[in-house]
Order: sequence, then structure tokens, then C-alpha cells
Amino acid sequence: MSERSPATGTQAVAPTAARDAARAHRHPPTSPDTAVTGTTVGPAEEPTAAVPVGAVELEPALADPLADLLEAMKRPEQVNRTTPGPARDSVRELERRLLGADRTMRRREMAAGAGVSLLSARKIWRALGFPNLGDEEVFFTGVDQDALKSILNMVREGTLTEETAISLTRSVGQMTDRMVVWQVEALVEDMVQNQKMSDPEARRNLVNLLPEIIEPLEDLLVYSWRRQLNAAVHRLVLRAETGLAASAEGRDGSEDDAPLPLARAVGFADLVSYTALSRRMNERTLAQLVQRFESKCAEIISIGGGRLVKTVGDEVLFVAETPQAGAQISLAMSKEFAADELLPNTRVALVWGRVLSRLGDIYGPTVNLAARLTSLAEPGTVLTDELTASTLAGDARFVLEPQETTAVRGFGDVTPVRLAPGTGSGLVLD
Repeated sequence: MSERSPATGTQAVAPTAARDAARAHRHPPTSPDTAVTGTTVGPAEEPTAAVPVGAVELEPALADPLADLLEAMKRPEQVNRTTPGPARDSVRELERRLLGADRTMRRREMAAGAGVSLLSARKIWRALGFPNLGDEEVFFTGVDQDALKSILNMVREGTLTEETAISLTRSVGQMTDRMVVWQVEALVEDMVQNQKMSDPEARRNLVNLLPEIIEPLEDLLVYSWRRQLNAAVHRLVLRAETGLAASAEGRDGSEDDAPLPLARAVGFADLVSYTALSRRMNERTLAQLVQRFESKCAEIISIGGGRLVKTVGDEVLFVAETPQAGAQISLAMSKEFAADELLPNTRVALVWGRVLSRLGDIYGPTVNLAARLTSLAEPGTVLTDELTASTLAGDARFVLEPQETTAVRGFGDVTPVRLAPGTGSGLVLD
């Protein structure tokens, strides 16, 4: 029985097992201790090997240069020999543009040039998300060496400890990895929808498009990082004491979150019946639903002065600096999704308390309670806890309706409070 590609509806080249076997033949796995032949991206022939029984080689017309480029950037292997010559040249040129130079160094040469042990260099590379490399793999460029020296110099000069330098490096590696995947998929989707390309055609065309947008995207990245860092200085440094003072109201210091350093309104929003809906949707419809949900949440949170911490499938976690700002964001979310014909309703919960901020995420009992209350909320409603409700009491913008006391795992008996809009227009969305 043959397969059909979900993206294009065309018949696949071979059943999954055969196709995987063919790929394994074209890109044989290597171990860190095994020398790799063909260590630069180029047209030279790969070593021949017996094709596994049942394997089917892809025809040149079906080769995906972008996939080969991504493989090459993980390991210094050759671009697939079935890739047509012009496409292969484009991939090689794009790699030079992205890496800044040709690969010329092995890992030991790289570490020695930076004046550091191989063990220390590997810690940095792993934090960036690089793969394990063998001694004979030509993977690095002079640009890589300059970057490694920059990180190490901060440790040598005493600006950072080694642990902190690795943590900062990991933040860059993980965030840029997610960002790049997001950007590639957004560009591919745009070409599929607006230029009527098939998914494979769009991915091949991306190799030609990227050179035109590398510099604008790079400029945008640096600009955004500086703006976000400035905002974080104000949010996490200059206004931290003010937030803690505000959070002391109604507390006696014995609360589980009392030792934590930041006061925040923590909110969760999740789509109702997402799992059942996702089972009935095709790939494109599901992608559109998720993107619409996330983009609407990001817009509302931004307008309300909050910060989107993360999205996990059908759920969004956000924070705001005051309970009032968090309440406005929560109510706006509930209202917007109730009026959106393309999206299901949401359940939203908000808790004002103290949190620990680490690795770009937030932790603590406040986060856990907000998550528990989300699961208790009825579709289209917002729940909060009694302490948060007491900080909002007397504000005419909010109506607070205590609900039935219920046992909440990890917190004992909790009396949720339904949050509803009072007077005023709430958040004004564009």
C-alpha cells in the first residue's frame, strides 16, 4: 500500500520503512570517534555502500536542498549527490553566507586556537546546541573561533563565572533554535498559501529567498533584543521592590511563595476541546488555529502591558506587573475568544503572588495554583483566588463572584472567585 503526502496529496515515493532506509543509505550515521569522509559541503562523491533491501533512492527532481543544508549544518557532510548542480551551488553559497566563512577547523584545532581545553569548549558547543563531533570532522570556521573566544574572555576577565556563561550561551542557543524553526515554517507557509507552491517546492525556493532577507532579519533580531533587554531592566530590576511591596497586602509572610523574589499576576488561558478538535483537523487547519490563538493572545497581552512567557499547544502562560493589569488581560482574552467564530472558547485563570524567574520561564506555587484554577473554569469564564480577588475588590472595573469551595490538588480547599467585567470599556484592542 502506498502513502500519500499530507501536505500535497501526491503519492509518496516509497513506504515509510523503505524511504527511511534510503535516507540512511544516503546519510549514514557517524559516531563521535569515527572519521567522516567528505568533510566539506561540495560536489565530491560519497563512499558507495550497498543499498538496503527494499530501499528506494529519491530522484534528483525530488531532492530537497534545504533539508540537505540543515543536515550539513549539523554535520560537515556533503550535500546529497542527487541534488541538482545549480541547487547544490546555491546551498553551498548560502552556507558560506550564514557561517561567514568556509569550514576549515576540527574541534581540537578550534579549542587550541581559543586557548581552552576540549572539555571546556564542548560545554559551550553543547549549550549552543552543536552535535557531538569526531576528531576528524571539519566543522568550524574562524567566525566560530571568534565567538568562542568572546564567551571565554568574559570568564577569564572575571565578568562571568563558567556556569553563568554556559547558562547565557544556552539561552541564546535554545531561543534562536526555536526562532529559526518558526521563521522557516512561516516563510514556507506563506509561499504555499500565497504563491500556490507545494510544500516541497516552497522549501526548495527558500534557499533562493533567504539571501534577500538575512540582513533585515538579523537587524530586527538585534534591535528587538536591545528593546527587550531594556524592558527587562525596568521590569525585573527597577520595579521589583515596588511589586513586592504591593504584594504584601493581605499576607502575613507565612505563604508558600513568600521567599520568592518577584511579584507577578500569573495567568493561564487554554482552548476548550482543543484535543478533540485537533483530531478532526487537517495539518493546515490545525496550524491556522494554533497560530490564530497564539497571535491573538500575544496581541492582547502586549496591549495590556504583560509578557507572554510561553505557549504549549493549546495553552498560554503570561504575566503582568499588577493584579489589575492581569485582570484586564484575562477578561479581554475571554471576551475576544468568545466573539471569534474560528476559535473555541477559552478557560482563563489569574493569580497574584510571588514567582521565581529562571531560564525564561516562571516557577512557584502561584504558577501552580493558576494552572489548577484554569482546569476548574467553565468555558468562557475567568477564575481567580480569594487573595487576588481581595486586591481587586473596590475597583469598579471588576465584578467578583465567589464560587463553591472545592478541593484543589496541592492546595487543599480553595474558594475560586469568578472575575467578570464591571464598568468601563476594559482593554481597547485595535
